[in-house]
Amino acid sequence: MGCSSCGTATGGKPGGCKSNGGCSTGGCNRMNTYDWLRNMPMVDQESYCKVVEVSFNKGTRKDFFRNTTLQQFEKGDLITVEGVSGFDVGEISLTGEIVRLQMKKRNVREENPEMKKVLRYASDRDLDLMKQNKAREPEAVIRSRAIAKQLKLDMKISQVEMQADGRKATFFYIADGRVDFRELIKVYASEFKVKVEMRQIGARQEAGKVGGIGSCGRELCCSTWLTDFKSVNTTMARYQNLSINQTKLSGQCGRLKCCLNYELDTYLDALQHFPNNCDTIQVAKGTAYLVKKDIFKNLMWYSIQGSTTQYPLAIDSVKRIKSQNQQGIIPEELETVEVTSNKPKEVEPEFVDVVGQISLRSLEKADRKRRH
Repeated sequence: MGCSSCGTATGGKPGGCKSNGGCSTGGCNRMNTYDWLRNMPMVDQESYCKVVEVSFNKGTRKDFFRNTTLQQFEKGDLITVEGVSGFDVGEISLTGEIVRLQMKKRNVREENPEMKKVLRYASDRDLDLMKQNKAREPEAVIRSRAIAKQLKLDMKISQVEMQADGRKATFFYIADGRVDFRELIKVYASEFKVKVEMRQIGARQEAGKVGGIGSCGRELCCSTWLTDFKSVNTTMARYQNLSINQTKLSGQCGRLKCCLNYELDTYLDALQHFPNNCDTIQVAKGTAYLVKKDIFKNLMWYSIQGSTTQYPLAIDSVKRIKSQNQQGIIPEELETVEVTSNKPKEVEPEFVDVVGQISLRSLEKADRKRRH
């Protein structure tokens, strides 16, 4: 029996991946949460969490299901759960107490009576039926885009996700505004013979579903672990002294990179020690304008009007000069700081003249021996 996401052979329980963390090839490990409570012993069977987190479509969608069976599932097991007018097949991504933390994070109540249930381990028939319906998805994307274009709707079908039993299809689309797709749903239902659900997503969510490699050389955060997409603007780049280059700051989704948020709090905490009203200071040579702030070395770089040279100043020096300017005192020059680099200097190799050091007679003797 093989894993439905990548085809890796599985062992142990029916439909379960052999590796502890899911499929060993990485196809099943997208958007996983590290279960740091996995090795905790089960103390009370009654208080043990009866809800499991199940991932679908290679981890791009997750949901919670109540385990009403007498079986204890483990991470990586393929199970059959309740779907819309049928069933669906997914992979266990979290079990135990860590599920309660995830439910609290997503504001899901454990006592919710409408929560769908786990039916059984995924059988061979369930996996074969899911494989057949998943094979319909690429063709459904092409056909659905053509139908939307014929109806002249300003939208783009990004992905089509078929339920394992083929009774329902979710159409993920991108649109700038509201779209009246009432007629579109009727056409889709008659064309694909399924129950249609339309779900609007953004450009970041689409990039997470498509996947790819970022400029850092790693797999995209939105397709591996990032689930909450916060707004990103150019102000965050200015706080970090990054050049406002739209090409370098944009990700594969065409929006600003989500990683601009990662170190923003650290920069904001460090910038609290820098004075706010020191964009310009007066010296005898003229007005010095603030160029950038180096939070790692606690330096502020200034450039005097009419000159391209940049002068590094300590924070205390800048405050002192600004205080003197407010009192009407103009200092003679900037109190610059000598900046030293910890990087060793590269020593250029010396040029050695080897002309005439190789004798041609030795080459001629070797040639005579080969001929002999």
